[in-house]
Amino acid sequence: MAFKPARASKGQAGPEHETPTAAPAAVSAPGLVPSPALPDGSPAVTGWLLRGKDGRLTAYAPGAGGVLRWTETHPGGPDWTGPELVAAAPGLGPRLTVAQGADGYVHFLALQQNTTSAGDPHYDVMHAIQYQSGRPVKDWYPLGTPYRDQEKAAKVGHPAAVVDSADNLNVFVRNAGGGLCARVQLPSGKWSNWKDLQGSGSYGTICAGAADDGRVEVLAPAKRGVMRWTRAKGGDEYEQVPDLKLQVADGSVSAQHTGEGRITFFWREAEGDDVHAFRADDPAVPLGGAASGPVAVLRTPVDGHDCTLLAQRGPDGRPALAAYPTEAESAGAVWASTGEVCEGVPALATDAAGRVVLAAFGTDGRLRVTRQKTSEPGLALEPWTVV
Repeated sequence: MAFKPARASKGQAGPEHETPTAAPAAVSAPGLVPSPALPDGSPAVTGWLLRGKDGRLTAYAPGAGGVLRWTETHPGGPDWTGPELVAAAPGLGPRLTVAQGADGYVHFLALQQNTTSAGDPHYDVMHAIQYQSGRPVKDWYPLGTPYRDQEKAAKVGHPAAVVDSADNLNVFVRNAGGGLCARVQLPSGKWSNWKDLQGSGSYGTICAGAADDGRVEVLAPAKRGVMRWTRAKGGDEYEQVPDLKLQVADGSVSAQHTGEGRITFFWREAEGDDVHAFRADDPAVPLGGAASGPVAVLRTPVDGHDCTLLAQRGPDGRPALAAYPTEAESAGAVWASTGEVCEGVPALATDAAGRVVLAAFGTDGRLRVTRQKTSEPGLALEPWTVV
């Protein structure tokens, strides 16, 4: 049976069905206002809605001097706690990387600039970890940078991170020469040294993806195309593989494990606004959704079919959702808008009941959540709730 994403019912998705509601009061407590987008409108965090081992969902966003957190009070909701400020630290940059492994641990990565006792700037890649939903976050730990020379350290790009199938945290940064450097944390907590993976000319945001068999792939946009590295199943070393001879929009790349040993990347090309899917060395396939920025990606069953869901901030500023059978990009994707204008990029997850959850931050700083209806087939959504 061919999968067709269901249009949400009245009051759910699609501009023709939106019911205006009064905007709630904005978050005003000092330090508790999220910053899901940078001043230029690009996302400050992606992949920010995660389910813990206890089944509760947690949303994360950068805030003034730390990380803001919202947590379900019970698995499956509907009530939440938050926002609360966790992992506070001075000098953190405005962007946040969030990664989670099968063990449920949530890792946070950010850049930090501080001043030494001599008054000189000092730069670090910082790491913090949350072991359980709603529990305290361990203090930030400085990973340094690949350089002792702080002039070079100042040129290090925002970190990307992915947890592989062995629960190793792999951290990547663009180095001062536009190449790639990596550092790995083992489940024991021990960190490797920074390793230069070579390359040059990268100018943008790095994206990494992990497969179920231990493979990891990394993409970095560069002046000559898209640079790529891969670590094979059971391997310890990263190998640079031939570049992709195309230009992608900076900050638009996302990754998702979509099959045994396979990772699919999603991006927008520099000369077009549509989302494209790329896997292995096959040609990239367009999926519509003309807009800007990255997409949130979720692989989950819908009506018994293995599906890939995509969410983005649409051209009207509202969350937009699409779905298609996993790895069957030729089937196309139908996009539908829902909710109110949002900041940054929406997030996707499944809750403890297996329902698809779509979340976004409103322009008032409030977290908004909608869930898949269980009384209707397809992807009909419940009314949005404001946390």
